[in-house]
Amino acid sequence: MTGTTWARTLAEGLLAEVLPRRWAHVQGVAGRARTLAAMLGDDTNLIEVAAWLHDIGYAPSLVRSGFHPLDGARYLRDEVGADDVLCQLVAHHTAAAIEAEERGLRLELEEFARPAPQLLNALIYCDLTAGVDGATVDVEHRLAEILTRYPPEHVVHRSITRSAPILREAAHNVRRCLAVDRSGEVRGL
Repeated sequence: MTGTTWARTLAEGLLAEVLPRRWAHVQGVAGRARTLAAMLGDDTNLIEVAAWLHDIGYAPSLVRSGFHPLDGARYLRDEVGADDVLCQLVAHHTAAAIEAEERGLRLELEEFARPAPQLLNALIYCDLTAGVDGATVDVEHRLAEILTRYPPEHVVHRSITRSAPILREAAHNVRRCLAVDRSGEVRGL
């Protein structure tokens, strides 16, 4: 697994200048990933790397299909030679399978196996608790913000509407795992 410094540098190079708002969000998502260290243990680095890279498919230089999870994952696999699990996380982040179906790209997304649910839930939680400016937000705020950016007939609006229960459940599962029991120990995923 490549390190967080590498991932940050790659994401910054692809996003900071051309998509500064997206870059601010990505920085917030990576910051949220670091807050999960007690829960994630050995997977902390993987989730932080995925957080830095989850939206690189928005970079104009990487756009091929127009579906950022797929374009980012393909770039990481084909150009960078990234770890399979990292590519899977990028490909499937934030209920991407539903949007892939809406876009007619279900088979293309299946190039990437689904990662372990606990890893995917962690990345979803980080993505949905970082606002467009990188600030920490609650999941409902983030979902509402996404829906306001797109009209109801837009593929993203339809996809978020359909996937909202899945996204809420993923975030709930992470919050539950973060809960500290009476003995002071953090429950793992």
